[in-house]
Amino acid sequence: MIKPIDMNVLVIGAGGREHAISWKLMQSPKVDRVFVAPGNAGTAQICENVALAVDDFVGLKRFALESAVKLIVVGPEDPLVKGIHDAFADDASTAHIHIIGPRAEGAKLEGSKDYAKRFMMRHGIPTARYESFTAGEFDKASAFLETLQPPYVLKADGLAAGKGVLILDRIDSAREELKQMFAGKFGEASNTVVIEEFLSGIELSVFALTNGKEYCILPEAKDYKRIGEKDTGPNTGGMGAVSPVSFADAEFMKKVEERIVIPTVKGLAEDEIPFQGFLFFGLIRVDGEPMVIEYNVRMGDPETEVVIPRIKSDLFELFWDTATGNLASHNLIVDERAATTVVMVSEGYPGNYEKGLPITELDRVNGSYVFHAGTTHNTKNEVVTNGGRVLAVTSYGSNFRKALLNSYLNAETIEFKGKYFRRDIGFDL
Repeated sequence: MIKPIDMNVLVIGAGGREHAISWKLMQSPKVDRVFVAPGNAGTAQICENVALAVDDFVGLKRFALESAVKLIVVGPEDPLVKGIHDAFADDASTAHIHIIGPRAEGAKLEGSKDYAKRFMMRHGIPTARYESFTAGEFDKASAFLETLQPPYVLKADGLAAGKGVLILDRIDSAREELKQMFAGKFGEASNTVVIEEFLSGIELSVFALTNGKEYCILPEAKDYKRIGEKDTGPNTGGMGAVSPVSFADAEFMKKVEERIVIPTVKGLAEDEIPFQGFLFFGLIRVDGEPMVIEYNVRMGDPETEVVIPRIKSDLFELFWDTATGNLASHNLIVDERAATTVVMVSEGYPGNYEKGLPITELDRVNGSYVFHAGTTHNTKNEVVTNGGRVLAVTSYGSNFRKALLNSYLNAETIEFKGKYFRRDIGFDL
């Protein structure tokens, strides 16, 4: 492809996902400048941070015009659901700027679990049996619970910062939690609750870029959500990830493509849902067969920190081909090595935790990439913690176990007060 003149790219977000995407974009000879809004201490080292919130659409449009931005990559789901793509595309002054991330209608695949389940059912995409209920339908919801075998799965329909899914062993506990969800436990997100049958199997994440007609499947990954080892304790945003996934062999991935990816892309076209960006398929393998747990409309975090390093192709070219309708001709090159990431978190996470703790020994890291997830600079220009998930330590290896050894070695080296990380990432593979 011919490089557009003054190719400036804006990445929206502040986490490890955005650091990894920016890091890869900076390697492209076709990119002049990469801005990150609002970014973190890690992106500040390699890019240009912009002090704008991810949902400040007016400010982001003004900055994009002033800085001659031609491509925007939206990291988190919240601005997508709120319509950032629409805000740019429907404004004549910014309509020329390409956006990686769907319009609000397509973002409903993540923003509403009921919407996503109805889409799957309509297009014959394998998923768990379910029904959706509102607060005035408690008795109907309770009766539906009785048709299921434990454990019981309750999902807040809307975005709930990754905390809106409950899995309960007892029906009385499920009913009590259902009452609390209808009463506002997750705010407006649980005005509607999706109740699903529980699927037993092993999970993985599959990612694709699509323009709503063509698609490109990226490396798959498996992440680990629970705070405790052996998958115990509360859910988090993610404690680590590995790629590739050992059980996702060619036969299994062919099933994923034929039964899930292709019907999803065709379904978007049939339903006339405009879509340009990432499709994240949260899958579970049940008796060897893939089924969809959920859709997301952006890359996962920390999966991005292992998927992006395994892409040997020029990431900017991949994004540009997606945005300009040339995705079918793109030749994706994937690194055969395994990649792993270990997430270092603050003491107390996912509950209350302290911020502003100095992070030291980053200069002693050897053989790993450190993607910043929740960091900033203090008044002394020191790198300090600024979130529950602080750093993601990513390494390559001939297999995931060898990669993990280096990630763990460097996670031991980095210091901040109360640091914690799981020491069993990949334990079930």
